[in-house]
Amino acid sequence: MTWPAPVPPPLPPPARRTSPRVVLVHTVTFRQARRFVPYAIPALAAVGLGGGRWTVVGLVAAVTLVSLGTAALTWWRFSYLDGPGAVVVTRGLVSRSVRTVPNDRIRGVEIEAPPVHRLLGLVRVRIDAAAGGTSSAGRGAGADEELLIDGVPRDEGDRLRTAVLTKRSRLPAAGPEDPGRMPEGAPAEQPEEPEEEFARFSNRWLLYAPLVGGYLAVPLAAVGALSRVVDEVPDSVLPDLDGPSLDSPLVALALAAVAIALLAGGAVIGAAVVNWRFRLVRRGGSLVAVRGLLTRRHTELEIDRIRGVAVADGAGMRLVGAARVNGLVTGLGDAQRRGQLLPLGPRAEAERLARRLVDDPGPLTRHPAAARRRRIVRAMGGGLLVTAAGAVLTVTAGWWPLLLAGVVLTVLGVPLGLGRFASLGHAAGARSFAVRVGWLVRERAVLERRAVVGWQVQQSWFQRRAGLASVVACVGAGRGGYIALDMSADDVAPFAVAASEPWAEQLLPRTSGEVETNRS
Repeated sequence: MTWPAPVPPPLPPPARRTSPRVVLVHTVTFRQARRFVPYAIPALAAVGLGGGRWTVVGLVAAVTLVSLGTAALTWWRFSYLDGPGAVVVTRGLVSRSVRTVPNDRIRGVEIEAPPVHRLLGLVRVRIDAAAGGTSSAGRGAGADEELLIDGVPRDEGDRLRTAVLTKRSRLPAAGPEDPGRMPEGAPAEQPEEPEEEFARFSNRWLLYAPLVGGYLAVPLAAVGALSRVVDEVPDSVLPDLDGPSLDSPLVALALAAVAIALLAGGAVIGAAVVNWRFRLVRRGGSLVAVRGLLTRRHTELEIDRIRGVAVADGAGMRLVGAARVNGLVTGLGDAQRRGQLLPLGPRAEAERLARRLVDDPGPLTRHPAAARRRRIVRAMGGGLLVTAAGAVLTVTAGWWPLLLAGVVLTVLGVPLGLGRFASLGHAAGARSFAVRVGWLVRERAVLERRAVVGWQVQQSWFQRRAGLASVVACVGAGRGGYIALDMSADDVAPFAVAASEPWAEQLLPRTSGEVETNRS
């Protein structure tokens, strides 16, 4: 009797390499060579180099050659593989590192195209991975929550994104015959669903940028960098210019107006560079955000992993009715940037988008009057300390300015405390709940009931005297915890039960009869 020859297992697909053009990108940007700078500077200082034109030319040539060599070696030693069950990245010059991330651990894919990459037709692909990826170096995924594949053509980046997300959504389903195989007759691929637009950035919204602290930091950082460059330039090169005289109040006011105008213009330009042509669309089971003027970013988030939204507005944004929306997504690295669903826009637009993603739990419940007193006392505390120190200096040394500053700070603490109290609130609905906190930057977080994995009740001695308590909803998304500050202590347990699953009923107070029954 002749036995049939065993069928050999299918060969794994070959590993892929990035485009050789990435060597030029890394050479121009000194990507690998920058890590040698901390070691090169002390070495050059110890050896000593003479000045002159040829010394500068030699240093530039040496740095360029080092950058080219390290970029070429890095490209040669880097490979990736998007297999049927995992994504594998192999890299390392001397010590080889193999990172494997199962497809079911992948949380999202981002395609990024910086200016030099766009010039050469290349992109970066960032694959967000939750804890569970492994490395041959012995480190867990917690050391690096993403895979970076730098320098692939645009078509390959789109293919890789589609392949990874398709394989993740088509994980084998457990069947009665064979739990490791898909049901017979299952379609190989799901038809691509049409796009549904959720939000689009309007150029008019750029006028909100000067009221946002993050965008104001862009021109300030540019001024700081420019001043450092000017300090390094020899005085003989700089023109000898006399600054304007500030003796005249009109000149001082004009310079202040010009500085404010430049600051506002820089904020608008910074917002335009980051959010240019921002669009948020739904494509199948994912939300796709595309934005950027110089660096185009394509971020994809799985809708099933969105556990809530956070609508935030600063003090300046509230004056013009603006807000921003962040998605609270499980297992997402760099959530502050990648989780942005609306970077800046009218508050009505932000609220509409938030309600579209998570059920609205209803109007917020205001916290008791004891919370108002506590907010005012805490806001006035710093001013009272300064006032006391100023009173001592006034009596002992006759120096009164500190006393005046303390009185002003104490008086300003009253509206500050009232503003902080007005921001407090909580609500619980049928499928979601909301908490709001903050004053300078106010944030209302709306989360699904299923997002809560635990509750933490905080109560200080002063809170117990006032009948107050703070409760933190522990979730696996966003910051990991969202607090309802200074709510009535009697409302903590009912709110926790209404805002989560039935297991939270353990927080409810029990009668002595129920305790005896449980003990028996």
